[in-house]
Amino acid sequence: MYRSWGKRTFDFILAGTGLIILFPLFVFISLSLIISRQRNPFFLQSRPGLHSIPFTIIKFKTMIEPTSFHSQTLSDHDRITKLGKILRKTSLDELPQLWNVLIGNMSLVGPRPLLLEYVPLYNDFQNQRHQVKPGITGWAQVHGRNALDWQQRLDMDVWYTQNMSVLLDLKMMAKT
Repeated sequence: MYRSWGKRTFDFILAGTGLIILFPLFVFISLSLIISRQRNPFFLQSRPGLHSIPFTIIKFKTMIEPTSFHSQTLSDHDRITKLGKILRKTSLDELPQLWNVLIGNMSLVGPRPLLLEYVPLYNDFQNQRHQVKPGITGWAQVHGRNALDWQQRLDMDVWYTQNMSVLLDLKMMAKT
């Protein structure tokens, strides 16, 4: 019952409430990014969603464009702005994904959506991570995040898809 309609209802109510409550913070971050020379404060990218169907994920922009004013290609490390570092450290760059949850592309809890180019690389077991909607937070994020290797993350994503429940989701949101 939770999988069929409960999770979506839960996501819709919490994401809608979160967007309303966090709206002043959302506006403050957006204006801060615009003032700090980001023309558009949002980063949009295609990611695989439920059943590997692509959707556009929304995040706050934390990096400048790949080329500098002198047409030199910059490394990812050099592209992260000071404000971007703060947003990433506090995970506030993920805040716009509440919109993805509200419109039904994502869930609050589920495997984090990776890049589209990884989808053909998954084996049948790993591809099970796409049997549920991707989430803003997930089992791998609350159990090590970047300290885990890829195999551990993918194993944890599949474990979540097989054990998803309202209590597990509540537990993960509390840990997040």
